[in-house]
Amino acid sequence: MSKSPRKTTGSSNDGFGRTGRGKRVSESENIVHGQVPPRDVLLRFIADHPEQASKREIAKAFGLKGETRVELKALLKELEVDGMVQKNRKSLVRPGALPPVTVLDITTRDKDGELIARPAEWLDEQGVAPAVLIRQSSQDRGKKAPTAGLNDRVLAKIFPAKDRGGPAYTARIIKILDRRQGALLGVFKATPGGGGRLMPIERRGDEMVIDPEGVGTAQDGDLIEVEVGRNSGRYGLTRAKVLSVVGSVASEKAISMIAIYAHGIPHIFPQGVMDEADEAKAATMTHREDWRDLPLITIDPADAKDHDDAVYAEPDTSPDNPDGVIVTVAIADVSWYVRTGSQLDREALKRGNSVYFPDRVVPMLPERISNDLCSLKEGVDRPALAVRMTFSKEGRKAGHTFHRIMMKSAAKLSYQQAQAAIDGKPDDKTGPLLEPILRPLWHAYEIMKRGRDRRQPLELDMPERKILLRPNGTVDKVIIPERLDAHKLIEEMMIQANVAAAETLEKKKQPLVYRVHDTPSLAKQETLREFLNTLGISMTKGGAMRANSFNGILERALGTPHQIMVNEMVLRSQSQAIYSPDNIGHFGLNLMKYAHFTSPIRRYADLIVHRALVGSLGFGEGGITPTEEGMLDDIAAEISTFERRAMAAERDTINRLIAHHLSERVGEEFEGRISGVTKAGLFVALPDYGADGFIPISTLGTDYFIYDEAHQALTGEKTGLGYQLGDTVQVRLAEAVPLAGALRFEILSEGRKMPTATRSFHKAGRKTSRVSAKPGTRPPRRRR
Repeated sequence: MSKSPRKTTGSSNDGFGRTGRGKRVSESENIVHGQVPPRDVLLRFIADHPEQASKREIAKAFGLKGETRVELKALLKELEVDGMVQKNRKSLVRPGALPPVTVLDITTRDKDGELIARPAEWLDEQGVAPAVLIRQSSQDRGKKAPTAGLNDRVLAKIFPAKDRGGPAYTARIIKILDRRQGALLGVFKATPGGGGRLMPIERRGDEMVIDPEGVGTAQDGDLIEVEVGRNSGRYGLTRAKVLSVVGSVASEKAISMIAIYAHGIPHIFPQGVMDEADEAKAATMTHREDWRDLPLITIDPADAKDHDDAVYAEPDTSPDNPDGVIVTVAIADVSWYVRTGSQLDREALKRGNSVYFPDRVVPMLPERISNDLCSLKEGVDRPALAVRMTFSKEGRKAGHTFHRIMMKSAAKLSYQQAQAAIDGKPDDKTGPLLEPILRPLWHAYEIMKRGRDRRQPLELDMPERKILLRPNGTVDKVIIPERLDAHKLIEEMMIQANVAAAETLEKKKQPLVYRVHDTPSLAKQETLREFLNTLGISMTKGGAMRANSFNGILERALGTPHQIMVNEMVLRSQSQAIYSPDNIGHFGLNLMKYAHFTSPIRRYADLIVHRALVGSLGFGEGGITPTEEGMLDDIAAEISTFERRAMAAERDTINRLIAHHLSERVGEEFEGRISGVTKAGLFVALPDYGADGFIPISTLGTDYFIYDEAHQALTGEKTGLGYQLGDTVQVRLAEAVPLAGALRFEILSEGRKMPTATRSFHKAGRKTSRVSAKPGTRPPRRRR
């Protein structure tokens, strides 16, 4: 049955004549159908049609076949190397472009009264965040889009704007994430005579004036939520009125609350969700195997409140697998309790994942579910989904089977407790478990490690710092926890369980959400290659990089003064892992099939995978529904966005805590390491604190500095002295702004003599620019 043609207007053609899939690019602008277009035309097409910017769709749009497709592939690779485009999953986008689905904050209206938004997450180094025009009347598949208002936070589908004179993008709202009702967060500073000021918590925020009648119950130093007024108050500042008092900014947990409010993270469960959780009944044996006699154990951080995974290992007695092992991983059966479309489910999707702060956790699910009914508590019957995996003595997975079970954890251990037992220091609890349970687990890990070593995933050495707090919520110290074999054992068993889940669902042709990690873009590879050349480290040229290629680079830097710097630069070159119903593999883990299965208590993606397994394997109630399958694209985009939101909130909280911790040490000197180089100045990390601060270029001296992006360096044009990424420097803390999480340093170390290649690099016309350290002293020269 043929479909009727879509109606289109001339203005929507935009010179390319492609308003829907399957339509060709027009013959305008000297474009010949069937020939590879010029670079500028191709770049414009990618910018204007992000939803159709895969190689396949571009070839179809321009009518390319055979040899011309090969030419197109070469041209796209050339544009990627030149940094003109970058890969985003299977498509290409212009650098700095918004992804197809983005979280937006609606901030203002234009002269016509239309709502204008900007991306909620936008890095300073990316410049000014682009404006987005909200299309309120747009319809998708016959369903009217949600209606949003000022200050709402929304999840939206992004489109390039057709009108070149207005905002760069338009957007169709998918979902309203948070109705902010004009609310803004800040700290109340009382002024004489009543009234006060709202002190911003964002680095670029503005002060506001609060009239006496708008103060309410706020006291000096309170963290407050205000409604922004339309009229200006005293001194030209915007007026605001206190809506609610969050608490004293000096109180315990206030700093993480700032991030929760600033990023719009849902943290209070609606009463209906709590009621549904309270009414939940313990799972029954229906459609379950009884595995309560199998001595599965949990190994978690010592302070863990929920336990969603348990493990057990034993020798494989099959004569077909000599010296092989069987590893069992059991995961809490959250799908039994959180059914599709329930209030618990809607709230879990709204959160996307649990968010972890140094002083609190904002859970995805209420405690009744996460810490009680689904937590694999010691000695308590609990429902689970289990995978039993068989490995050969070489560490190759020979097969696996999934089961819906009832289990009873034999023991709850911490990583340190389990490791101590293996290292010859068992305690009263681990002593009886050592031979029957712990040693078989470690033996299985040694076998699985052979497979991991052969697979060669990316092995970055980036120690994770942990902030320890005092009882009052302030920083006590920053530590680097020891990474034990116990951590690695659980990690590898979870990875293999995740692989098994993806393999099973693919075999069943069941739609799912994968965890995907794309290969580094050619532009990022080129940036890394140019930087490594300055250190005398070579890097293979070409797009067919594998994870072990980067491991070779890391090995060459091992034990050198550049080790940390090279690890950081390799990390920066990587793409960001996301969730997607389309599988492109996981580059970092060097795996072709991978999905998150092992943490359904704290990640919605895992809950989707659990439902898919239950449904496709006929495990009874709680399976995925056809409606849910049809929404996997949107769900994957949402939870990927919420994951980035959580990471940003966690990072901001750590920055604020460290800035607060160091605020009484202004004027002191520290040893730091240059962690970033920009035209505006230097970022310096304090390794002992896990914090970064900024040194403005105007404070470096009177020289003119050449910014060399490829070498990540600032070099004085006259003196040849400069600073490069990774250099160890002495700095003085000039300013600490706890509410903004900002540190400003002054450089004490004199720049070092830069290599000749770095100082003369700008002559070759590469990525460099001159920047005056004293703006206004003389105009910068033109770049030649």
